[in-house]
Amino acid sequence: MPDQLPPLDTPPDTPHEAGLERGLGVVQGVALNINNMVGVGPFITIPLLLAAMGGPQVMLAWVIGAVLVLCDGLVWSELGAALPGTGGTYHYLREVFGGYRWGRLLPFLFIWQFLISGPMEIASGYIGGLDYLKYILPGLEGAASRWHLPGGLSFLAAAACIALTPFLCVRIRYIGHLGVILGVGTLLTMLAVIVAGLGNFHPSLLRVPPGAFHFNLAWVFGFSAALRIVIYDYVGYFNICYLGGEVRHPARTIPRAVIWSVVIVAVLYMTMNLCIIAVVPWREAMQSQNIASLFMERLYGRHVAVIFTGFIIWTAVASVLALTLAYSRIPYAAARVGDFFRSFGNLDAHGHYPKVSLFAVTGATALFCFFSLDAVINAEITVRILVQFVGQIVALHLLRKGRPDRPLPFRMWLYPAPALVALAGWLFMWASSGKVLIYSALGVIASGVVVYFIWQNLASRKAGTE
Repeated sequence: MPDQLPPLDTPPDTPHEAGLERGLGVVQGVALNINNMVGVGPFITIPLLLAAMGGPQVMLAWVIGAVLVLCDGLVWSELGAALPGTGGTYHYLREVFGGYRWGRLLPFLFIWQFLISGPMEIASGYIGGLDYLKYILPGLEGAASRWHLPGGLSFLAAAACIALTPFLCVRIRYIGHLGVILGVGTLLTMLAVIVAGLGNFHPSLLRVPPGAFHFNLAWVFGFSAALRIVIYDYVGYFNICYLGGEVRHPARTIPRAVIWSVVIVAVLYMTMNLCIIAVVPWREAMQSQNIASLFMERLYGRHVAVIFTGFIIWTAVASVLALTLAYSRIPYAAARVGDFFRSFGNLDAHGHYPKVSLFAVTGATALFCFFSLDAVINAEITVRILVQFVGQIVALHLLRKGRPDRPLPFRMWLYPAPALVALAGWLFMWASSGKVLIYSALGVIASGVVVYFIWQNLASRKAGTE
């Protein structure tokens, strides 16, 4: 059983180190991570965050969230450096748990839940981008009604998802260059908000309301809701790990790309959020559907705000492209070694991209575009927690203890403290998600178990007849 999958664009028997001059480096990895992390996320979640905690004290969730993802990022970094390969979490779970009796079940469950949670995450970018498109075209909603579009504007989001797919049907090295270009646009958009905000900063607007830190059950659930949204904004710091088989010198590139992207985006997020609510009063910001456009309009008028909104839509495009690129590789990697349905391992005629996997992710994303933004954000985080985030922490512990002879090119600092902090954070968010989300996540896992055993049974019968 191979230790890792060959990169796309190379023959199956090509060694991993061959052709690395065409792979992804640190700059491209950081760019793809940032595109994934930023996108339109922070521009659409500020009102949701303020509503969750009821004021500027939501900055506490940003700080705690940054600590959590940095600790979890060290887990990703150590696994990514030790087990480089296409598929990210799937690859790690397969390599670590593969020797156990039910070792193939956990990787399959990850793929199964990811075909739901991954497209949900991508769909949130399309859904959130609609509110900013409506700012540029105020009559768009009425036009959609007149055109009798099924689902209204949601139909446009789904159509955009399908229309952007051809941009990912190219060689990986072109995607890397595209990621850098889009990443520059993303950073410039955020920096524009920060510069404008710092020049018009009103500290008095950051005053927290009375009782903002009164600790009770309602405060805990409000903080948990805010933390889920913050994690949604940070998610993507591990994007490069899904492309590990297409990375140049993964033992160095992956940890640097993960850690640098977390640090850069955390600083930008916190600064940008402070700048926005120091210009637009937080009670007003809570009600806005396009807070960044309102921010620019308040400072420079609608004409400038419309131009700026175009750049926000640019960041949304950058994010959904980076996400779709990475997530389409996950079912492909599993199918290549027989851990998922075989058709997902098919490449296009030229061997440039995983055809079936890409179209499956795109199709599911288009479907989830018809759901509400808060529904897809909360669901996609909660569904992932047990199998992906908690599963990886357990996998890292087993890798260290069960295979002491295995080389670890990168070791997390102060082990096991960061892993334990990440574990505590994920379990807190799971336990405080609410019954509907918990039961839904458990339902996804249970359905995956049923499908797995049906699939294994059919495979066994087929093998017996051959």
